[in-house]
Amino acid sequence: MSESVADRERDARHRLRMQRKKVVVDGRIAAADRERGVLLVLTGNGKGKSSSAFGMVARALGHGMKVGVVQFIKGRFATGEEAFFRRFPDELDYHVMGQGYTWETQDRERDVRAAAAAWEVARRMLSDRRYELVVLDELNIALKHRYLDVLRVVDDLRARPPLQHVVVTGRAAPPEIVAAADTVTEMNGVKHAFEQGIRAQKGIEL
Repeated sequence: MSESVADRERDARHRLRMQRKKVVVDGRIAAADRERGVLLVLTGNGKGKSSSAFGMVARALGHGMKVGVVQFIKGRFATGEEAFFRRFPDELDYHVMGQGYTWETQDRERDVRAAAAAWEVARRMLSDRRYELVVLDELNIALKHRYLDVLRVVDDLRARPPLQHVVVTGRAAPPEIVAAADTVTEMNGVKHAFEQGIRAQKGIEL
């Protein structure tokens, strides 16, 4: 089928737009000449915050990096990510420190103790330059319920080794954590299977 004049004009306009875009993108890449550890915050009510963090764990392990994971709330049920990543004990230091969802525990004092113990493990990782990526899963929930002092947490995050990356997940990220972060992503839900009466599924939520 022969190409019409309209098709050629469309393709020429597309090529011109992409050429202009390439100049802009190449310029921004050239200007980003600093290298240091970044603090990423994944928050919002939508699904995928922890899933994204564990995707970065897989990526880091693929690069031969040493990774630490501390889970602050989850802990009462088995998850696929824990089962999988525990296969890499030399590369990944994995700690499930939570007592379960707060509406299940219904015991603030116990949750505060669990969060404090989890933060001590996290602080050890944050002070050790061997850990190139640290994931603090559901830390925002512990901060939201004031199980931990947010200012102390921010101070410890800022005092970490210069090249260490940290990912913090959980809904309702406090303003202090957002302000300290280099990258913040808010995940907003549009639809969720649970709202249709579909239970959490292995490989999707678990």
